[in-house]
Amino acid sequence: MVLIAAGKFKAKCLQLLDEVASTRESVVVTKFGKPVAQVVPMPLTDRLRGALKGTVLFESDIVSSLENDWESAQ
Repeated sequence: MVLIAAGKFKAKCLQLLDEVASTRESVVVTKFGKPVAQVVPMPLTDRLRGALKGTVLFESDIVSSLENDWESAQ
């Protein structure tokens, strides 16, 4: 586990995220020497792929007007 001050983390955030992904080692962010956050690598599973499959509805025509007459259209 790597400790890094919040200011240094801010300056090197993208680089540190790449390192966490490649080394699979956590990074602990500190403020005034006290841990405040931890960056951990994502699990190596494919659980996220297709996670939303079947949850989106398809409507063929969402542009044409409704059959109802609205009070505001009168």
